[in-house]
Amino acid sequence: MATLTHHHEPVVAEHLQEHPGLQRTFVTIIVAGIIVLALGLLAAFMGWGEHHEATGHVASAAGHAEHGGSPVWLKRLLVSLWHSNVFLIGVSVVGTVFMAIQYVAYAGWSVVVKRINEALSAWILPGAVIMVLVFAASLINHDLFHWTMPGIMDKGSKLYDPIVAGKSGFLSIPFYLIRMVSYLFIWWAFSQRLRQLSLQEDLNGGTSYFHTSITTAALFLVLFAVTSSMSAWDWVMSVDVHWFSTMFGWYVFASWWVSGIAATTLIAIYLKQAGYLRMLNSNHFHDLGKFMFGFSIFWTYVWFSQFMLIWYANLPEESVYFNQRLGGFDGRYTWMFYGNLLVNFAFPFLALMTRDAKRQMIMLKIVCIAILIGHWSDFYLMLMPGTMKGENGFLIEIGVALILLGAFLILVTRRLASASLVPVNHPFIEESVHHTT
Repeated sequence: MATLTHHHEPVVAEHLQEHPGLQRTFVTIIVAGIIVLALGLLAAFMGWGEHHEATGHVASAAGHAEHGGSPVWLKRLLVSLWHSNVFLIGVSVVGTVFMAIQYVAYAGWSVVVKRINEALSAWILPGAVIMVLVFAASLINHDLFHWTMPGIMDKGSKLYDPIVAGKSGFLSIPFYLIRMVSYLFIWWAFSQRLRQLSLQEDLNGGTSYFHTSITTAALFLVLFAVTSSMSAWDWVMSVDVHWFSTMFGWYVFASWWVSGIAATTLIAIYLKQAGYLRMLNSNHFHDLGKFMFGFSIFWTYVWFSQFMLIWYANLPEESVYFNQRLGGFDGRYTWMFYGNLLVNFAFPFLALMTRDAKRQMIMLKIVCIAILIGHWSDFYLMLMPGTMKGENGFLIEIGVALILLGAFLILVTRRLASASLVPVNHPFIEESVHHTT
């Protein structure tokens, strides 16, 4: 891909036109998801391809989970909604995080993709609603979190668990809900504030909005540094309530972060190929490619550090997490465990190693799609062994992911179309247009 030169042209507003064909594509994704979900629910309800451990409990013909919980099909539906929604919320908020970092760093190169970052945050509010509803539904039969079982923290109960009881101050349902709503409200409120300042800057010009955005972004980054780690503990790590890792917040953030950069890059490529973002050139793609390359290595560093420390210590209460994923449940997750490293590290590392690869849209597109699928699978590995044990599957999970993906793309596209794709009055827009690497 040759470097594009439009430097002689004035910076003008560009508006995305929502073509009916584009909307039909998103609706098709949702319909495909519904079909796959229906097939998955039918297969789970009928017990087709059912797997049971030799020492496990045999489910009934209706697919009921052990210990009187929800039917397997319903439990998988709830876990799948939680899984894909947590992933998409992370991608969504990373759009705001990326933009906030550019503000506090006084970075100019990224201004041409700024509106893509703003658009990604469109999922935070609907994602928050889905998250609260799914958590509330999971409390009926305690499908997501073992620590919500009645009596598990009561010494007089047969279900009493002293390890869980020791965490009762933190793992209480009211406090959990307060934290969940607080994280999501903070992320949504700051995303909205930065978006409003950006739109007002487009209308009125001047530098006051830019300086206010820097202050807002700095405060948001401080709050996000705390809430992102805590959300990882709450939404993902507490599924395996007996296990913990002090690196887990960084691990989840690394997965969200590289996925958010991949989503930004992929949207930029599609807009460029559709004739928009004329000022976007191979130098910008080169920098986005460097981010994906570098942070794929960072994710692997965090992954390996967490794995190595637990493997080296070989403590039963810590190694159980990896034992489940490496050979546990008759090896149902082992292939995905190793596949995760190939897709999320080896492929991006090798594909984006050269300078030319980072400047070619076709190569970037392939890597972006691989990263997004790979890190969706990463969250699958984080959540499924602790919730579904050996009763996991893929049809329900893929169906739910497609439905939420279609809805996500509709909302992001509407946000993109609601304002100019180019923030024409941003103080650094000329620097971004003339950016070279």
